[in-house]
Amino acid sequence: MDKKEVLIEVKDLKKYFQVGKNQTLKAVDGVNFKIYKGETLGIVGESGCGKTTCGKTVMGLYKATGGEVLFDGVDINKLNKNEKKEFTKRAQIIFQDPYSSLNPRMTVGDIIGEGIDIHKLYTGKERQEKIYELLELVGLNREHALRFPHEFSGGQRQRIGIARALAIEPEFIVCDEPISALDVSIQAQVVNLLIELQQKKNLTYLFIAHDLSMVKHISDRVGVMYLGNMVEFAESDELYQNPLHPYTKALMAAIPIPDPDTEEQKKRIRLEGEIPSPVNPKPGCRFVTRCRYATEKCHQETPQLEELKPEHFVACHRAKELMEDHPQE
Repeated sequence: MDKKEVLIEVKDLKKYFQVGKNQTLKAVDGVNFKIYKGETLGIVGESGCGKTTCGKTVMGLYKATGGEVLFDGVDINKLNKNEKKEFTKRAQIIFQDPYSSLNPRMTVGDIIGEGIDIHKLYTGKERQEKIYELLELVGLNREHALRFPHEFSGGQRQRIGIARALAIEPEFIVCDEPISALDVSIQAQVVNLLIELQQKKNLTYLFIAHDLSMVKHISDRVGVMYLGNMVEFAESDELYQNPLHPYTKALMAAIPIPDPDTEEQKKRIRLEGEIPSPVNPKPGCRFVTRCRYATEKCHQETPQLEELKPEHFVACHRAKELMEDHPQE
């Protein structure tokens, strides 16, 4: 990318849920990042870290509790009805479960054509040709337009979901764990399809997943989330080669190595201790109960993202010290 033009800017984003009397689940708690036009930003983390909630809040499917989501400089939470409709034309989402996200009573052609109808993009024969074109674009046949979702495999259903997202020609797509429900043999096909479509259509992606290898394959930059906080953020190659946060190091050490007898496979980092609850969290670092480097400061002060290397941000009180003491760790 010669010139980086910001499409999405997330500022201090918060999404809280009330889960009982005086109980607040802080699913996303003060997250910041930018997404440049034409790039793929990956977000990774354990189940329950808030990455999907973050993606849905960025899309406006959840109303933010606090902070801003700026799309082309405009806060999506302050849009009126007509502006919101225009935003949904420019931004779409591919859901995790390719079956439950498709209406079983609608044909594939009607599922893909629904957005076209809502935004009045094409009618009649032109609409039908557009649906055929989209089916072929994602590797399906035009004859599939008359079938129903239950007649397809998981991978094919996800291709239908991708075609539906592309139908109104968006600029930005949130990919919410789009491969986690698919067979391993199909996952790479779907990811490669997304990469191919991005190049053809100049799309911008927010790619959410817990498969670290796949995130590295598709992403330009990657953010690591832990219990509602962004703990590390860097370019993809830099993050995978030089993780600085103790949690990121443990995640990277857990990536399977092709040869299990190598030294790399033996350098696993075993995380011990209790995972704290995201409900009414205590002050301090959320990772403190599982971190072998934790100090008293970690228990009392919440670390903020700090740029320790060019374009490499870490939220850890001891990251700089550890980087100097253990540069190759």
